[in-house]
Amino acid sequence: LHRQAEQTCRQLVRTREEHECLLQAAVEQAEGLENSLRNAEAVLAEKAAQLEDAQAQLSRNKLWIEELHEENRGFAKALQAAELKQKSTEEKNQLLEAQASALKQLIGKITPASLNG
Repeated sequence: LHRQAEQTCRQLVRTREEHECLLQAAVEQAEGLENSLRNAEAVLAEKAAQLEDAQAQLSRNKLWIEELHEENRGFAKALQAAELKQKSTEEKNQLLEAQASALKQLIGKITPASLNG
């Protein structure tokens, strides 16, 4: 009975040592997982900050594009006004050229008549 008690005691000690080893391994694994979690949280926070920066840049770019569109509309109106003015000027030039041609013809008719007269 004494021998059996010693054997059971040794068995209990071995089982306890095995459980302590398993517990230590579980603790180390938990610590490793905690470190991995902290690292993942840090990476996630960094990526979130980058995303916020990118979103802010996108908002600034949208405003800039809207400003450029507005400026472009202004340029288009100015170009249209310039084209209308150019067309009007060309029409006036054609009229002046026609008048100049008529005057040349008139002068051409008057000059020989005054030389003859």
